Amino acid sequence: MESPFKGDILKGKVGLLTGGGSGIGFEIAAELGKHGASIAIMGRRKHVLDSAVSALQSLGIHAIGVEGDVRKKEDAAQVIETTIKEFGKLDILVNAAAGNFLVPSEDLSPKGFRTVMDIDAVGTFTMCHEAIKYLKNGGIIINISATLHYTASWYQIHVSAAKAAVDSLTRSLALEWGTDYGIRVNGIAPGPIDDTAGVTKLLPEDVKRKRQEASALYRMGKKWDIAMAALYLASDAGNYVNGTTMVVDGGIWLSNPRHMSKEEVKRLSKLVEKRSRDAPVGVPNSKL
Repeated sequence: MESPFKGDILKGKVGLLTGGGSGIGFEIAAELGKHGASIAIMGRRKHVLDSAVSALQSLGIHAIGVEGDVRKKEDAAQVIETTIKEFGKLDILVNAAAGNFLVPSEDLSPKGFRTVMDIDAVGTFTMCHEAIKYLKNGGIIINISATLHYTASWYQIHVSAAKAAVDSLTRSLALEWGTDYGIRVNGIAPGPIDDTAGVTKLLPEDVKRKRQEASALYRMGKKWDIAMAALYLASDAGNYVNGTTMVVDGGIWLSNPRHMSKEEVKRLSKLVEKRSRDAPVGVPNSKL
């Protein structure tokens, strides 16, 4: 799809993306790059990084890949230093690295819970903490979150807790670092996005089909949808937005199953109104 943004809105900017080798992270990296930014992507798998960097460079984007694990402070520092050495500065940090899997809570080990917390929440803070000295005076941080914790989610207690922590980090850092250093910190909470590991692992085909049958507005999101939200937040168009997590899911998180048809509601409503008039409830009886 064609971007609604001008092609040079990020000209001269430098972006670093964790989890930028695939999925949503790569799509954001590509769109930031196509709109003028130089790009560094961070990940744990060299072959994935090499493939992603090659794809970015084929688009004419100045891009590098740096191996590292967001859970390790020394890796975070090394990746950021490599980015500074290559590009001379850092303007945009996108924390897109994440871990997830479906598991009933009673079967989830503390180690499994901790692993996801370490990648999503601790990793996000670690990258922000190591990058702050380069982001002062107008830098931008975008944290990729989720909507799982807005209500409750089956079999994802670990991710719900981690993303709730990420949202809290986003607000607190926006308050502190926005006030002290002019850094804007925002988040994006994607809905189910097609062609991503999250949907492949977490949303079976029969569940997708049932959702589509239940709502005329339901559709799978595209990675492009999330990248456009990131472009908005990273550009001057979003320069008055700070401390918010933008939900990009077509309103899916608001959805609840319909327990009765419209016709049934109309029928019951008339019946209840008649019964209320004929035999009012809660009217006190006089003893006089």
